[in-house]
Amino acid sequence: MIVIKEVKTRKDLRTFAGFNEKMYRDVPQAMPDLISDEMANFNPKKNPAFAYAESRQWLAYKDGECVGRIGAIISHKANEKWNRKRIRFTRVDFIDDYEVSAALFKQVEDWGREKGLDAVHGPMGFCDLDQEGMLIEGFEYDGIFITINNAPYYKEHMERLGYGKSVDWIENRINIPKELPKVFEKMEERVLKENNLRVVKLKNRLQLKKYIGNVFSVINDTAKVLYGEVDLTDEMIKKYVGQFILMVNVRFISLIVDENGRMVGIGVTVPSMGQASKKSRGRLFPFGWARLLYAPFSKPETLELYLVGVLDEYKNKGLPAVLVTEILRAAIKDGMKYAETGPMLEDNIKVHSLWKRFDKIEHRRRRCWIKELH
Repeated sequence: MIVIKEVKTRKDLRTFAGFNEKMYRDVPQAMPDLISDEMANFNPKKNPAFAYAESRQWLAYKDGECVGRIGAIISHKANEKWNRKRIRFTRVDFIDDYEVSAALFKQVEDWGREKGLDAVHGPMGFCDLDQEGMLIEGFEYDGIFITINNAPYYKEHMERLGYGKSVDWIENRINIPKELPKVFEKMEERVLKENNLRVVKLKNRLQLKKYIGNVFSVINDTAKVLYGEVDLTDEMIKKYVGQFILMVNVRFISLIVDENGRMVGIGVTVPSMGQASKKSRGRLFPFGWARLLYAPFSKPETLELYLVGVLDEYKNKGLPAVLVTEILRAAIKDGMKYAETGPMLEDNIKVHSLWKRFDKIEHRRRRCWIKELH
């Protein structure tokens, strides 16, 4: 018999936040979430997204053992922006037992109907910087710090439960060349000169804080047309800065400003946090914080590419290629071998075109599922 328990207490929330790490602890490719961050994400007192969203979470038990979890988010801001009436499922994990997955999704679907909504989609988070996309291809490759871990059988469960494809995200593994191609240097020089722009060379995290508000302004402008996106509020920006700053090595942050110092383009990349996160098992204490703090400076062989974005008015002026060139230059200097892109919408042709000059493989695919509520 499957028993479903709604998350009500701090103990329940800790079980919910740590379930993915516990379930995939022995899977080498899986990268655990930071449990403290996850607990904060679902605490209305700590996550500013609750100003426009509601959330509930459930745990599934079988024979007294926790065997699954699922969260639900109603983003009123996203529904208003996209003129939809949808509920999001999030942080879903379950053993390979159809009774478990069916019982979990029933909670989300029932709450959606109760709220007068007409569809369920996900996995999606509170915003575009939160977790999204269920892995359906590429399980043999290591995940990256910002992506979701799940087992191959999830796809079969989703289809059996009546869910279909809404949209897919693609990830690439890029082989970093040993030398920066001359064509990149010439192109960078031309683009900067023609548009009267310059690249900001950051020296430390303190200097980055001076620009951080502008960085997120560009993120808002870049992401405004992406699937299910909502603008980040000032309070949400502060929250993500707190989570983001721990992972930063400023040499891998690329910023472009115009003649007035206005931010017009950003490239956010992080030396792989995977091994540090894995060793820490999602926990900052007693030693996890030190591993994660050191990881951006430990010269791993892989660079994780999180975001390349430019303001609308500069969309067709070659700035993304400049950002990629700056990132590539730093990676070559550190002797890195690979770059892993974050999830990119499969129909985002401009983003995919950034990598066409490189030796790469398309190695992971993630899916947002959808089901109509009747």
